[in-house]
Amino acid sequence: MAKLKYPRLFEPGSIGRIRIKNRIVLPPCTTNFAGPTGEVTDRLIKYYAERARGGAGLIIIENTQVKYPEGKNVSCQLRLDNDKYIAGYQELAEAIHLHGAKVFQQIHHAGRQVHNTEGVQPVAPSAIPCGFLQIPVRELTSEEIWDLIERFSETALRVKKAGMDGVEFHGAHGYLIGQFMSPHTNQRIDEWGGTFERRMKFLMEIVSRSRQKVGPNFPMCLRYSADEFVSGGLTLEDGKKIAAMAEAAGIDVLHVSAGIYESMHTLLEPMRFKEGWRTYLAAEIKKVVKIPVITVGQIKTPAFAEKVLEDGAADFVALGRPLIADPEWPAKAREGRDEDIRKCISCNTGCIGGHVFQELYMRCTVNPAVGREREHGWVELQPARTKKKVMIVGGGPGGMEAARVAALRGHDVTLFEKERELGGQLKVGAACPGRDKLNYILEYYLPQLKKAGVKVELGKEVDDKLIRSTKPDVLILATGAEPFVPDIPCSWGKNVLSYWDVLMPKAEVPGQNVVVAGGGTVGCELALYLAEQKKKVTIVEMLPELAPDEETITRFDLLSNQLPEAGVKALTGRIITEISQKGVTVVDHHGRKTLVAADSVVVALGTTARDTLSSKVKDVVPEVYVIGDCSRSRKVINAIYEGSAVARLI
Repeated sequence: MAKLKYPRLFEPGSIGRIRIKNRIVLPPCTTNFAGPTGEVTDRLIKYYAERARGGAGLIIIENTQVKYPEGKNVSCQLRLDNDKYIAGYQELAEAIHLHGAKVFQQIHHAGRQVHNTEGVQPVAPSAIPCGFLQIPVRELTSEEIWDLIERFSETALRVKKAGMDGVEFHGAHGYLIGQFMSPHTNQRIDEWGGTFERRMKFLMEIVSRSRQKVGPNFPMCLRYSADEFVSGGLTLEDGKKIAAMAEAAGIDVLHVSAGIYESMHTLLEPMRFKEGWRTYLAAEIKKVVKIPVITVGQIKTPAFAEKVLEDGAADFVALGRPLIADPEWPAKAREGRDEDIRKCISCNTGCIGGHVFQELYMRCTVNPAVGREREHGWVELQPARTKKKVMIVGGGPGGMEAARVAALRGHDVTLFEKERELGGQLKVGAACPGRDKLNYILEYYLPQLKKAGVKVELGKEVDDKLIRSTKPDVLILATGAEPFVPDIPCSWGKNVLSYWDVLMPKAEVPGQNVVVAGGGTVGCELALYLAEQKKKVTIVEMLPELAPDEETITRFDLLSNQLPEAGVKALTGRIITEISQKGVTVVDHHGRKTLVAADSVVVALGTTARDTLSSKVKDVVPEVYVIGDCSRSRKVINAIYEGSAVARLI
């Protein structure tokens, strides 16, 4: 047998009496794939089976409610509060076991961090609303607390009956168990709060009662936030005490996470966070316990995961969003095919912030097959019935994905890009602070296009004459968009630039005082870029809030942390009526005019679709498709999906 590139990653491990084939864990990641009232669905089974087939050693199924609907935190969340749901979990476990993986089920109550409890008032240890959600809650009575303890233990037993290999108690991220443990959310002075030991009683009783029901050999895991990163919340020192107490109570493995909703950027990190930045938490916890420790958060590459294990920082590494982005991450790592891994970019757009929190099915920016695992041709590409000559115009993410998929299906594909390199608007986005993970997309496609046999023509602008002379059977237009140019009176052209002028290629912005016209995501990121250059930046936005187009978690981080820390000022609810050498004139909703002094103005008011070809060639090309931003301006997730879908159609 050939020597493994990452031997520690593929060394078997144990949790209690359960043997796990490697050290790779899929942690619980909410999908909204459950049925409307919480039942297991075929969509959910196929999704998890694909992650098991990809080689993960342990799969921990997303949070399931112990009390419906009081404990919900997303619209379509699993439940296991009644025996009639057990059969669905049995089928789920069987599908995962078929591929040699072990499966734990996480059980959960949202407490104050609720979604829509369908008319039931949310509950918590203390009547303190979540600062992120601002939903009123009431304090649980002691009788209700004992009832919830019983519900947790009954659900743990149902997990065992379903044929799962273990149960995980969700005490992380500010949900109910964590709310009891934390002084930030538990301000009771009775038997359930007031001291560390009394705050721990809820968890300890759940563990004790569950152990009585599931028996001595059924593994129990605690996932918890070792540091909540909020004032008055749990700290790492508290996290160590929790670990020791949990081990003594009979917990078999600790799953060390961080944060609550009020520190959302630390539990579902946006793109700017460094790889594995919070593995130090698991390393510290591991020093005080003998049971295995799982680390989680922003681990992207096999090399980093291997080093975590080599350094003894953890016993297992959990890859949440990375295994959404590429379920075959483990298999590719085992074979040393690092360049074939489609890496997660931490955008949160397709998964939790941009979809699940918005009542939508989980998706993924870089992996359009997510949620479509049961649909024909999405997991396993089907060979084309007829080989066609395919011409793709535009080398951005949509064009590259279309070229890759079409070529793998057997078509003769040529990709044309007018610039000297591929990437399109990815290069613009990646130039902004903390957005460099966008480069992962290009790093993936460059070798994949070559392996698929795609012919790439760089520095070649396509017109209708070239299309006519090429005579393709299929034309896919992915020409993207161009900066929107507003109709604003301007007597000062020299120091007025578009955001493309500034970022691609990077250009010097004259002067110190800069006004950014437009406070969407692009304008905010541009403001951070300019602030890094020591510019004094003011954003002017016509809407009442900044970055309404950004997904929830990244926006929270942007507005709460990044922009304030960078010293960026913002004027919202203002319309720019004139640009002059003195600056910009803005008008508020009362009609009052103000001059904002500026040495330069950078316009970041979005883009307009750029399709100049489709109408000219529809009469000569049998199949013409317009995808991505050249259809209408949207996000990378839309371009990659449309490129992938069209390439499966032809």
